Amino acid sequence: MQDEKLFISDLINPKTQNEAFKKLIQEYQKPLYYHIRNIVLNHDDADDVLQNTFIKVFSNIQNFKGESKLYSWMYRIATNESLSFIEQRAKKQGISTEEIQNKMINRLESDVYFEGDEFQLKLQKAIATLPEKQQLVFKMKYFEELKYENISEILDTSVGALKANYHHAVKKIEDYLKEN
Repeated sequence: MQDEKLFISDLINPKTQNEAFKKLIQEYQKPLYYHIRNIVLNHDDADDVLQNTFIKVFSNIQNFKGESKLYSWMYRIATNESLSFIEQRAKKQGISTEEIQNKMINRLESDVYFEGDEFQLKLQKAIATLPEKQQLVFKMKYFEELKYENISEILDTSVGALKANYHHAVKKIEDYLKEN
């Protein structure tokens, strides 16, 4: 992508905004979709959350202060939108977010877009047992192969804390997989 400051000014300028936003969507639609999909697990839900993410990005781009990279800011929005989606779905059904996650994992087996095997399903069940922060860190590091520095910007956490979260997550997942 072109110089980020110049690109952001194109996103804010009413004359260049639409064209710049099209470029933004082309560049980030796929990685944001997979990031969201790793959190909400379902294809249709991921599409809905992705759309909400881009709406939020579009309507808040003038508030972007440039304290982080643009993609980190968008990933943070996508992460928050995904977590809010899960919380709202749990609230609507009158159950906990853990219970809604278990339901989502059980739906994976019938999801035509899920390309995983039995091990992948078991891995998703193991991940669901982790605390929220560990889940996020593990998914970003393991599935998306993001660097700790990037995850640090997205989650606004120190690299040291992320490494500790990832280490604990891996250990808990290994234990879960041995026991189940």
